[in-house]
Amino acid sequence: MGVFRRVLVVWIVVSVFLHDSSNVEGRTHFHKKHNDPPAYSPDPSPPPVNPSPVPSDPSPNPDDPGNSNSEPCVFDVTSFGAVGDGTTDDTAAFMEAWKAACAVESGIVLVPADHVFMITSTIFSGPCKPGLVFQVDGVLMPPNGPDCWPKSDSKKQWLVFYRLDQMTFTGSGTIEGNGGDWWELPCKPHRGPNGSTLPGPCDSPALIRFFMSYNLVVSSLRIQNSPQFHMKFDGCEGVRIEKLSISSPKLSPNTDGIHIENTKSVGIYNSEIANGDDCISIGRGCSDVNIEGVTCGLGHGISIGSLGVQNSQACVSNITVRDAFIKDSDNGVRIKTWQGGTGSVSGISFENIQMENVRNCMIIDQYYCLSKACRNQTSAVYLTDVTYRNIKGTYDVRSPPIHFACSDTVACTNITMSEVELLPAEGELVDDPFCWNAYGTQETLTIPPITCLQDGMPEKLAESSSFGC
Repeated sequence: MGVFRRVLVVWIVVSVFLHDSSNVEGRTHFHKKHNDPPAYSPDPSPPPVNPSPVPSDPSPNPDDPGNSNSEPCVFDVTSFGAVGDGTTDDTAAFMEAWKAACAVESGIVLVPADHVFMITSTIFSGPCKPGLVFQVDGVLMPPNGPDCWPKSDSKKQWLVFYRLDQMTFTGSGTIEGNGGDWWELPCKPHRGPNGSTLPGPCDSPALIRFFMSYNLVVSSLRIQNSPQFHMKFDGCEGVRIEKLSISSPKLSPNTDGIHIENTKSVGIYNSEIANGDDCISIGRGCSDVNIEGVTCGLGHGISIGSLGVQNSQACVSNITVRDAFIKDSDNGVRIKTWQGGTGSVSGISFENIQMENVRNCMIIDQYYCLSKACRNQTSAVYLTDVTYRNIKGTYDVRSPPIHFACSDTVACTNITMSEVELLPAEGELVDDPFCWNAYGTQETLTIPPITCLQDGMPEKLAESSSFGC
């Protein structure tokens, strides 16, 4: 037995040695694979990174597969000859920088800080490669007033972005509109006696316009003192606007903060707007618009309309305004249409809105008119499915806080009121809200009480097909 045990022990030792020897050889063989692709290499060190091109290097070729992971190309307008002294016309340099950035994926047009750039009316057109960024970190402005405006340039618009997809307009800088001299043209409403106008040319440029473009982001900029609309979107789809600051004086005429028309799938978030006209205005052809976390002051509040001017058709649907703060404004949330129009406004929701010293906190005006010459007409834009929920705060007692003036012939229907509590900012409670041909439901009692809202539906209502939407 002793001999057998010694033989067994020797056999086990030899077997273990042979096994360990095999493992060592295997590990040695594994480490020799230094030429394997990085994804399969056990070496934890990262693969070498190509150095960034120095400024004198030519721009990378976007069609070269080797550049698929390269950093975005930055096209600083000063590298194309822009001076940025506030008086030199830098338009040509901006156009060259735009063309270069447009031609590469994720190109950046950089308007650098610590400069003031003046450019004339310009159309930045596409199509461009995806991911284009127009980044304003300095100050960008048009010529100073109508007397300095080139005669060959359009006086209806300044910066136009046309036929673009997947573009971002952003930066830490300022778009300065130099609007003061435009506001003082004789044709402007406050220039004539008793609020009338005087003869003279009246065209004034919208500051920024996006036209026939898709999948846009506009963020973080300060935009101020526009000659007319600060920002306009027309014929666009897929727009996200956030963290903007828009401002102009209270008496600056027609200076809407953000205007959209014929535009779908829009989000406007966490922005501050104080201006002389509508904070946000929603025109015809708009749907699926979400406005959230916006502060409005000085002007005319958040408006749907005006719609149906000159007997035109207007269709607006699925608009939500929530978590907004409106202060010191002539209107709160408003829907305004002209007599004689056709179409419909439906699926409108105003929720969680705080008012502070606002005239006409909640207003529907289907008799909108800018003069005393408007005549009564029978056709009207049909309003239905409008909800006011959790609307609270204070109002200016010069006007009733609730005013629903619907068409004589086409009633407003399905108006829902819930948790509406509006108290006078100063003076006594105005307890006579106005309603005309308005039907709906009160889920809770309102302050002030609104006894003029009619229950149910009108006895006669035109078929929805007749409204053309």
